[in-house]
Parts: sequence; C-alpha cells; structure tokens
Amino acid sequence: MSADRHPFGDDRVEADVSTNQSHPEATTDAAFKRGVRQMWALGNYAEFAHEFVWDLGPELVQAANVRRGQRVLDVAAGTGNAAIRAAALGAQVVASDLTPEHFPAGRDNARATGVQLEWVEADAEALPFADDSFDVVMSCVGAIFAPRHQRVADELVRVCRPGGTIAMLNFSSVGLFADFLGVFQPYMPAPRPQDLPPPLWGDEAHLRALFGDRVDNVRLESNAYVERAASPRAYCEFCKRTFGPAVAIYAGLDAERAAKLDAAFEAFATMNNRAAEGPIELHYPYVIFTANPVDRAGLAGRSAEPG
Repeated sequence: MSADRHPFGDDRVEADVSTNQSHPEATTDAAFKRGVRQMWALGNYAEFAHEFVWDLGPELVQAANVRRGQRVLDVAAGTGNAAIRAAALGAQVVASDLTPEHFPAGRDNARATGVQLEWVEADAEALPFADDSFDVVMSCVGAIFAPRHQRVADELVRVCRPGGTIAMLNFSSVGLFADFLGVFQPYMPAPRPQDLPPPLWGDEAHLRALFGDRVDNVRLESNAYVERAASPRAYCEFCKRTFGPAVAIYAGLDAERAAKLDAAFEAFATMNNRAAEGPIELHYPYVIFTANPVDRAGLAGRSAEPG
C-alpha cells in the first residue's frame, strides 16, 4: 500500500457537511470525525471482532504486564477485546472509542465475563483525560486507524504516567494487512494532506520517531494471527457484511465497480491462503510495541541545558 493514502478514514457517509467561516478547519475536522464514526458503526463490528481479532486482546494485555489495581486505558477499544481481559486481571479499566455504537456489545461482553469497566466516547487524537491519569495505556489494532499519528502518540504519552507502560498491538507495516488495504485503495477517496496510513504504525523507525526521547525501554515483538473462512468467497462476504469500512466502500459503488472489487478481494483471499486444504487461512503479521514514558520534568530540564 502506498503511503499517500489513508484507507478507512472516510467521511463520505457524512452527507450534510456544513461550513463555518470563522473556524473552517475545526468544522471540517469535526465533519470528518463524524463520518469516521458513522463508518465504523456500519456492519457488525462485534461479530467481526469475535471472529478475527478477539484473541489478540490477551496478547497485548500480557505484553503490557497489566496487574491488579492498575489504572488502564484502552484507546480505540472497540467491543473490548483487550479492555475486558485487563479488567479480568483486577485492573481499573476505561475503554474508550470514537464510535460509542460499539459499547452495547462491549458491555454485553463484559457482563458475560463477569467484569466491570467504564466506557467513554473519546477521540484518540484528543483524549478527554488529564495528564498522567493511567498506569497503562494500550491499543489493540485500534488507534492505528486515527490518521494523524503524531497527535495519537502525543496523547498516549500525555495520559500515561511517567514510568507507566504504553502498549500497542499494530499490524506490520508490510505484509497481508497492507495488501488487504491495497485491495480497497482504488475505491477510496483521496486522503487529507495531514493523514497517514495505518500500516506505518508497524514500522519501528516510524514508532521511534513518533515517541522520540519521551519514552525509554522501547521493545518490539513480531508475531502473526490467522483469519479463517470456509472459502475465499465466504471470507469476502463476511467482511463485506460485518466490517464497517468495507460496508461503506461497497455502499458507494455501482454494480460494475462492486463486481470488480469483488474479483480483486476474492483474488487476494485466494492468493494469500496458507491452508493446503479445507477452510482458508490468512496469516496477518503484527508487532507489539511497548515503552515507558519518562519524567517530563526531567526531560524538560535536559532539553534546557546548554549544548
């Protein structure tokens, strides 16, 4: 996938974008965020998450070393695949997401697990929490979809106490996820100039540049998980029905273009199937990034020292 596009940051489902001459940038950004929220509310994300990414939550929680009594924030928590696992360990958990339409399913998941946590509507680029509010700030293939990466990194550092843990499970920068996005790229609108694509969150150099000297003990671990379906067509149809961004893209296509996308999508699933027989298996590589914020006062003091 090329770095000049940001799939799944789509505001075209917002039909009545207004303008504000005194603050046009703020108004445009608000409209963009409304569109993103509407897009992720499409389909059935709860079903999608349980089928494909639910078991990634424990991986992230373990990497973050979540412990009883800690204050934990899950950013772009979706229906709670990581947040609920952290709560099950006895942590005090806040699950935040731009799309509160995910929360009813998340609350159902929490009740089924026998845990309680707080659900808060929040933008990963402007979190509504005070500085140093949490011992652990984590995100499981969630915050990567916020298009302004530096703002997200700044917010993760800001709300995590010095010595706490920032933990992210991100798709790898190269591999199947980038190829998956590439299938949809020709059918996406042009990105805003300030937006960056999600796969960059899986690039070590990009992560180090985003967080800089505000964190130490940076660690990256690579792994992969498997998505399964009865056939390439079944895989594509499931995504088209449950995954909000795919639902939004198909909704904007006429029959001819939808058929072309179907063909490309099924070809992607067929070509990347790793199973010799039976149901298909698609292996998605990911990285787990962990780091510890440093004391900001000390950092400011060092930066003020003469060179």
